[in-house]
Amino acid sequence: MPVSTPQVTWSWSGAWDAPEAASLHALDGITMGTRWSVKLIARASALPMLERGIQARLDQVVAQMSTWEAGSDLSRYNRSGAGSVHALPAEFAEVMAAALALAADSDGAYDPTIGPLVDLWGFGPAGAREAAPDAIVLANAQARVGWRRLRFDAAARTLEQPGGAYVDLSSIAKGYGVDRVADYLLEQGVADCLVEVGGELRGHGRKPDATPWRVAVEQPDGSDDEAAAVIALDGLAIATSGDYRRYFDTDGRRYSHTLDPRSGRPIAHPLASVTVLHAQCMQADALATALTVLGAHAGMAYANRHGLAALFVLREGEGFVTRTTPAFVARQRSA
Repeated sequence: MPVSTPQVTWSWSGAWDAPEAASLHALDGITMGTRWSVKLIARASALPMLERGIQARLDQVVAQMSTWEAGSDLSRYNRSGAGSVHALPAEFAEVMAAALALAADSDGAYDPTIGPLVDLWGFGPAGAREAAPDAIVLANAQARVGWRRLRFDAAARTLEQPGGAYVDLSSIAKGYGVDRVADYLLEQGVADCLVEVGGELRGHGRKPDATPWRVAVEQPDGSDDEAAAVIALDGLAIATSGDYRRYFDTDGRRYSHTLDPRSGRPIAHPLASVTVLHAQCMQADALATALTVLGAHAGMAYANRHGLAALFVLREGEGFVTRTTPAFVARQRSA
């Protein structure tokens, strides 16, 4: 039986509604005691949803891993009694695994149990101080530090409190927050973005003029005359650790917030800052701290051994000199 095809007629007396074009926008907010900012190419109508998603992911990092929030998962662990076993959220467990892996690989130059020293030297929630602690107090705090004391089961995502352990993930959680935001934006189809949290950045894609997101590595003296380096970020993160951001001076000596967990004291070598490039901002963040603690010679050896893209800025007289790994030079050339 033949089937008749209906005839459709229509008329158009106006213009098509053009699809909303994506354009460059900037979002920002507050997290982890600092500010976050995102530059992205997206539709304006999507911005409220994206902003909520960004803030939610950063708030989750704080809720799980902040030592400044009494109700965080990490703070509850730090207050718990010896022998207690804690089930960690997946994100917390991921960061913990990375922190302990770096602690082992750096032979303790990086140590997530550094919390007692961070507080003792006045750089944690316990508040600032204006003088170095005495030897006995320092020794007592040092006795609580040691990543080997932790019993972490990565498969089960559990962490046992050995008694007195105070885990501080400040040197890795901020970078992890950058990764969480960047990954979220990519999942939402935002292919072109630059994410920053407190100076740690990760970039993807291009700006509207088709040029990459370029960032300058500042000199430790804050001089705007000349950047230590300029890097293009496309699928790449950058993090810097330095002794010039947070410190206190007393008796003619500067005490940096970068502490050596092996000695219990602030670093006291000519290295002013280390910048690391990595696909993950979490890794760049933690590695920059580890290399800073190791110092120029041992840090450069570690970076070259692992093929890391790293820039070291050392004090020399009244100025600074830079040292770069071959991997960093290669990244600069591709900028």
